[in-house]
Amino acid sequence: MQLLSVVIPVYNEGEHIAATLESLVPNIPADSQVMVVYDFDGDNTIPVVQRIRDALPCKVTLLKNDLGRGVLNALKAGFAAATGRFVFVMMADLSDPPEIIPVMLDKAEKENLDVVCASRFMPGGTHEGGPWLKNLLSKTAGLSLWYLTSMPTHDATNNFKLYSRKFLDSVTIESQGGFEIALELTVKAWQNGWNVGEVPSSWKERSSGKSNFRLWKWLPYYLKWYFKALFGRRRPQKCSAEKIGM
Repeated sequence: MQLLSVVIPVYNEGEHIAATLESLVPNIPADSQVMVVYDFDGDNTIPVVQRIRDALPCKVTLLKNDLGRGVLNALKAGFAAATGRFVFVMMADLSDPPEIIPVMLDKAEKENLDVVCASRFMPGGTHEGGPWLKNLLSKTAGLSLWYLTSMPTHDATNNFKLYSRKFLDSVTIESQGGFEIALELTVKAWQNGWNVGEVPSSWKERSSGKSNFRLWKWLPYYLKWYFKALFGRRRPQKCSAEKIGM
């Protein structure tokens, strides 16, 4: 089994995808599986990937999301097709720095972690730009869960995350909106005894194009998982023998 699969959901990211892939490949193992997941055949991301992928040192595939349009289903399709021991989620707009992927992967292996969060709100992390209300809600959610529940990340809502294959195979995704899937998976991992950690990360608002984040549409879904984190019961931590299949 290869070490890493990377899932990149896209929606007309033809302007960004070349730079994203070129920035990604120096920061992942050469045999990594990279999947660009699209919803419809007319997506302008597709011809760019087809044009450049043969020149890239790792295998890049185009995966059509057949579960229904939207980032949630794109991620679910990517998770189902991923074959690596770890599965990494990143967006195509380079708002998050690919340079920290090796740090996250190293931390996951050395500390036996099942979720590694790229944290904008821990010491050493930064957040630049973006709608002020969205930023405020993300920071408030992350820090309040850190202080009130001892969840071991300051940034539970960020989708720039690394997951172990074992954890993803254990969980049923219930999200119905979109990007709240990151919060759901972090809450479920922590409450069910899987190991969660974080590394500091720098986030910048995308320089061009339009974000597909829909605050008011998805806020109720975020609140559902936020309150589950606050009031849900945490099960005992899984032992190392169980995690490595002994």
